[in-house]
Amino acid sequence: MNASHPPVAELVGVTHRYGTLTALDALDLAVRPGELLALLGPNGAGKSTSIGVLLGLVRPQSGRARLFGADPQHVASRRRIGVMLQSAALPATLRVGELLRLTASYYPAPRPLAESAALAGVDDLLTRPYGKLSGGQQRRVQFALALCGRPDLLFLDEPTVGMDVEARQALWAAIRSLVGAGCAVVLTTHYLEEAEALAQRVVMLGQGRVLAEGSVDALRGRVGLTRIRCLSDLDAAAVAGWTQVAAAQREEGRLVVTTTATEAVLRRLLDADAALSELEVRRAGLADAFVELSRQDREAA
Repeated sequence: MNASHPPVAELVGVTHRYGTLTALDALDLAVRPGELLALLGPNGAGKSTSIGVLLGLVRPQSGRARLFGADPQHVASRRRIGVMLQSAALPATLRVGELLRLTASYYPAPRPLAESAALAGVDDLLTRPYGKLSGGQQRRVQFALALCGRPDLLFLDEPTVGMDVEARQALWAAIRSLVGAGCAVVLTTHYLEEAEALAQRVVMLGQGRVLAEGSVDALRGRVGLTRIRCLSDLDAAAVAGWTQVAAAQREEGRLVVTTTATEAVLRRLLDADAALSELEVRRAGLADAFVELSRQDREAA
């Protein structure tokens, strides 16, 4: 990631409305060269509209969008990006190799077919008709199509939906490889562990505005949450109602309590259950930060 270079993609004061609904509210957003930016937020936060504006698919009603310093609709800018959207309508009868060759032909200096197939893990699917593949296999093919033009900027919208654990891990490794080679990536995902594993920077949206921005560690630190995990017979719903407890639930037979007041809640747990055991205390993850920041935004609204 090189913060000293101009952004490869940028929104400046962008506002966009659908009727009375404000999807983007004077939004500023920049994607830096060679970084993996995770764009997160609840449904309706403005993620899809942001991506649409950056891709030139949506014209903002005010503000401006730039892709490599130019209008996102310029062909020269579009040739430098790869896109993997949440859904894709591809010819079911074409074989995977045919789809890759066709898509690569649109770019001036595409990756060799074998390289694209290897990166996406679809080497063994090249002779298969696209329509005969499973959902997870189709997602891997879509990833191969997104990277075959050798993009400088890659948009990945929910890239691992439908994949099993092994395929997801392989895709993560490929994404890290691309970022290591200097490709910038914009990732939107509902799998927050995915953002936690991959992102160098996270931007969390809410109601078309930036709620929080920074590294994964910075966002976790911002909410100051701790997760307490233990074996206990205490009722999770009752614990959730305690003062200074943000959430409490059962996970795999254990009581898991999220709090901003670790010491006070620990004392109360031990006082309430003398038989409590297997106590673990750790800082909350990105998912907990996401839930807490979204809750704060809803309350403020």
